Amino acid sequence: MIVDADVQEAFQHWLEHLASVRRLSPLTIEAYGRDLRQFFGFLTTHLGAPPTIARLAALKPLDLRAFLSARRRDAIDNRTLMRQLAALRSFARYCEREGIVTLAAIAAVRGPKLTRNLPRPLTSAAAVAVTDVDSRAGDERPAWVLARDAAVLALLYGSGLRISEALSIRRKDAPVPGVEQVTVTGKGAKTRSAPVLPQVAALVGDYINQCPWTLPADGPLFVGVRGGPLSPRIIQLAMQGLRGALNLPETATPHALRHSFATHLLGGGADLRSIQELLGHASLSTTQGYTKIDAARLLTAYDSAHPRA
Repeated sequence: MIVDADVQEAFQHWLEHLASVRRLSPLTIEAYGRDLRQFFGFLTTHLGAPPTIARLAALKPLDLRAFLSARRRDAIDNRTLMRQLAALRSFARYCEREGIVTLAAIAAVRGPKLTRNLPRPLTSAAAVAVTDVDSRAGDERPAWVLARDAAVLALLYGSGLRISEALSIRRKDAPVPGVEQVTVTGKGAKTRSAPVLPQVAALVGDYINQCPWTLPADGPLFVGVRGGPLSPRIIQLAMQGLRGALNLPETATPHALRHSFATHLLGGGADLRSIQELLGHASLSTTQGYTKIDAARLLTAYDSAHPRA
């Protein structure tokens, strides 16, 4: 990355801000850093010289559109373009807040529209079958591995966890029989308590009893065949095997169990706010997407709940 010293310093401090203040994940920080380096590389060619603070301040919306057009020519999809634009906006906000430079051109450019694909939940019967150890009959893997997979998938459906949240649970926090909730850390390092059904706790207990590895209190609850932390990919492959065994569609993924949790709760009469809290969503609109709520249903919920409706 060829930039002058002031831009390099601002860039480095911004990355540190993302890690220490925003507390973004290492993968997100890596992607944002890569996006900005690509932008600076483009500007070096586009402007005929490496970016400086003064050159950044003088950017026009046309310069930003030229960057997005160049990325499109590289066959970059709209979702990636939106992330790159989000990275640029984050850097611009940081620079303005720190009094480094105002990058008005970045805020003036609108990103491409995204087609939002609504999740496809499983039926109640299919979701329950996925978490049933008996559904794995004929699987040649060790019994404790099958018990482990069943416990993880049960947490996704029974508690609405993300796969990363389930795999981050420590042994000392294991939701075993008698435990009615588990604390997990979700996106943005936010913690929340998720309910644990007795059936789910029983599956977790069965896995712990069968696991041949010693599980230290501060170590991961779910481990791989060699005793190390369990990879999300292993659970994805387990779900892939169940799709064939249970004749489920390709959309039946581990994350679809979380969608199913929300959709089935809604169908059972749970209110949107409760589902939002259980899923750990910051925005109610995100919960709406997860549960495939139509406008009529939203209006019904509004009319019945709003004090001035």
